[in-house]
Amino acid sequence: MEINRTAVVKLSVPDDRRSDLKRTMNTFQDAAQRFVDRGWDGDDSGYVITAGNHLQRLIYDDIRDETDLHADLCVGAANHAADVLSSVVERMKDGERTSKPAFTSNTTVYNTNAITYFDGYCSLAAYGGGRVHAEYVYPDDSVQAEYMESDEWTKQGAKLRYDYQIDTYYLHVSVKQEREETSEEAGNQTVLGVDRNVDGYLAVTSTGAFIGNADLLNHKRREYERRRARLQQQGTRSAHLTIQSIGDTFANWSEEFIHQASKELVNEAVSQGCTTIVFEDLKGIRNGISDTSKFQQWAFNELKRQVEYKSKAGGLSVETVHPQYTSQRCSKTGCGFTHEDNRDGDEFACQKCGKELHADYNAARNIAHKFIQNRHKSGSGGATYHLALKSGTVNGNGEYSPSTV
Repeated sequence: MEINRTAVVKLSVPDDRRSDLKRTMNTFQDAAQRFVDRGWDGDDSGYVITAGNHLQRLIYDDIRDETDLHADLCVGAANHAADVLSSVVERMKDGERTSKPAFTSNTTVYNTNAITYFDGYCSLAAYGGGRVHAEYVYPDDSVQAEYMESDEWTKQGAKLRYDYQIDTYYLHVSVKQEREETSEEAGNQTVLGVDRNVDGYLAVTSTGAFIGNADLLNHKRREYERRRARLQQQGTRSAHLTIQSIGDTFANWSEEFIHQASKELVNEAVSQGCTTIVFEDLKGIRNGISDTSKFQQWAFNELKRQVEYKSKAGGLSVETVHPQYTSQRCSKTGCGFTHEDNRDGDEFACQKCGKELHADYNAARNIAHKFIQNRHKSGSGGATYHLALKSGTVNGNGEYSPSTV
């Protein structure tokens, strides 16, 4: 079983090489934008180009001749652009209105040829006088040190990011580890349902855990967008640099916010003895997620993505179900009455049995219930599935067992 992590490490860059690294990052961003521009123009049939090797064939030599960007960084810029264009095309297929991507965050992608890892430091391809050697800076008791220094983790590519406000470089390193996967007998499976939200709490579980202040996340986004709009009106170089700085700061803050929420969610599943985490599949209802859907879709997708890779370490699986009627159905065992009048904002009150619950908590229970019912109908593997609740579990037949956790 392959386990993947991202080690985020602060770098100590020599003073005499900081300008070289900044120039490298700025040139990489410009190159990635040129690859995006060319890919957006499309091929002879008019389609957006989403293959990195295709983009390289078209303008790689021109960029190398004009910028002297390191060969592997130029390849990385092409692949980075291709990944972004692929994401845009997928949104277009889902019916979203999109525009040509524009790189504003100062991020440079290093493949394993452009970066070399050593004990305590790394060597980065850069402008001027060969490679830049930068030391790792770890906080006390940091798990990042284990990822970077232990032979048990294999270091792969990385992303170099620069925070303008504090003049600091951070390296985001992809690491992986192979672990022997134990064959699990088909037995009791405990399911944690998760309801994701655009306000209130980012995620609510069937065990009654309310995770992540979505209102704070939205407040930070609105605050960033207001500042960006004011700066764009100024149109000065100083304003442009400030936009880059606050953009990097907000992106880093958002990623850390989602990281903490996903960590708390997986910990909740583990602490309750769950084997499966179930989300609702939101792909088909993207356009209905408020007027700020792009950012919220990113938050929803990033939360699920981080939960997926964190779950692998604990041997948990992550599944999805169609969200239809999960917010309208009464989750009380033996009831299941479904009606749109059952829910009113954050409140859920069953019009049949009178059961009252927080609406998101009720939806999370229904998400897990739907997954269990789908498995029973398909006769999946002979396993017995249990829905994880606050005080215990309920199986597919409605039989309740008090918690032993």
